[in-house]
Amino acid sequence: MEQRLMDQETFSCSICLDLLSNPVTTSCGHSYCFTCIKTHWDQEDQRGIHSCPQCRRTFKPRPDLCKNTILSALVEQLKKTGPQAAPADHRYTGHEDVACDFCTGRKLKAIKSCLVCLASYCEKHLQPHYDVAPLKKHKLVEPSKNLQENICSKHGEVMKMFCRTDQKRICSLCLLDEHKGHNIISAAAERTERQRELEERRGNIQQRIQDREKDVKLLQQEVEAINHSADKTVEDSEKIFTELIRLLQKRRSDVKQQIRSQQETEVSRVKDVQEKLEQEITELKRKHAELEQLSHTEDHNQFLLNYPSLPALSESTHSSSINIRPLRHFEDVTAAVSELREKLQDVLRDSWINISLMVTEVDVLLSEPEPKSRAEFLKYSHEITLDPNTAHIQLLLSEGSRKATVMDEHQSYFSHLNRFSEYTQVLSRESLTGRCYWEVERRGRVYVAVAYNNISREGDDSIFGCNDKSWALDCYQNNIFWYNNISTSVSGPVSSRVGVYLDHRAGILSFYSVSETMTLIHRVQTTFTQPLHAGVCISCKTGDSAEFCKLK
Repeated sequence: MEQRLMDQETFSCSICLDLLSNPVTTSCGHSYCFTCIKTHWDQEDQRGIHSCPQCRRTFKPRPDLCKNTILSALVEQLKKTGPQAAPADHRYTGHEDVACDFCTGRKLKAIKSCLVCLASYCEKHLQPHYDVAPLKKHKLVEPSKNLQENICSKHGEVMKMFCRTDQKRICSLCLLDEHKGHNIISAAAERTERQRELEERRGNIQQRIQDREKDVKLLQQEVEAINHSADKTVEDSEKIFTELIRLLQKRRSDVKQQIRSQQETEVSRVKDVQEKLEQEITELKRKHAELEQLSHTEDHNQFLLNYPSLPALSESTHSSSINIRPLRHFEDVTAAVSELREKLQDVLRDSWINISLMVTEVDVLLSEPEPKSRAEFLKYSHEITLDPNTAHIQLLLSEGSRKATVMDEHQSYFSHLNRFSEYTQVLSRESLTGRCYWEVERRGRVYVAVAYNNISREGDDSIFGCNDKSWALDCYQNNIFWYNNISTSVSGPVSSRVGVYLDHRAGILSFYSVSETMTLIHRVQTTFTQPLHAGVCISCKTGDSAEFCKLK
């Protein structure tokens, strides 16, 4: 058996540790499997220098490899002489293996480590632990390179105790020294306790894994649902827009055909009149020639004889009507088509706002938390400018249309259907969807509000908060919230600066008192069905004002 192992070691490749396969020999005399040395040198190609894995001799350029026929024959003979021992790489230590502490020469791999002996053993040297009674009590574990970590660096003793006070392993001498009086327990008992905690943590982690796997599956289903819904909606929208385009093209064709038909009718009628007039002109010219010929007759008797036979001149039926009636062509049709275009543009613009809102309101499982600090609110800051076409005539807009001030005199605004006619109110130019935040600096009594664009512009129903199309906070001596003509007293400080946070999709509208901190005054949870506009309603006291602050 020993001779067999020696022969196997002699004819083994030092790279793979197995019997040589297709052996080759380098010029330095060492032999390897052809595949092993080729792979080794392939990895060294970038360096340009190739070396022997055993003696480190270098070769430049890379040597050619030839099969060692004698060595190959010896290996084949060794294979035929009898059953082989276990392959070398299964018995001898590799780079990552734990070596037997009792082997001499080339060490075999350890199969167990002893926590009492603090040594590792191969199968042969481990046998006494199975045969000798005192050794049978030793604790055997999987091979470990870290056995010396179990030795106390101060006393050189095995650390079998655990100090809970200092949370460290100790030996029996440590117990009498620096850890005297501490909460001491055996390492095995501490392991049992920690093992219980570990199992509990493993259970928690496993549960979390299962929960997260469910979440991942749910999110995947959500992705599939989003993709399916989006694809179906795009397909349906394409059909609808194609039908609209087809309808418009048909109407365009109908208008064109009707114009051409009317054109043909009118041209035919005009040409008919023109032809009759030309016939009349020809007849008149003939009669004019006859009269001119008669006028040049020198014989008086002949003139008097022919004059009575001249026919009377018939009266024209067209001369007066053509000159008096004004002409009408197709310009009115162009005006009517232009009016249709403008109406369609208005409808498309309003519809597009609603379509865009519906798209942005598509919701999935994920949602961002509501801001807490002012810095977080400012991430959603939105610049607000006021629409002069909605401003009451006593409101002066200034600071780039961000500030509204009540004046004694009326402002020179153009007449507009969107203007508030009775109350000193104004709306923003911008329509608001998604997440938005803005701040209003007030002077005097001000209603800070949001409203739909289709809010009434006249009568008591136009006041912010007195209808179901607007929400308003009355900021003066007390905070009063208004909606649908119902008032609610709300707590919170009365502030000169009010912050407004809108999450349109989530239906959240919050009012904050802004100073060094953000203090919630009132929060609304509802469903918004249209884009919103920021607005303010200011008391009629001259000089009172509201300004939308620049936040960036």
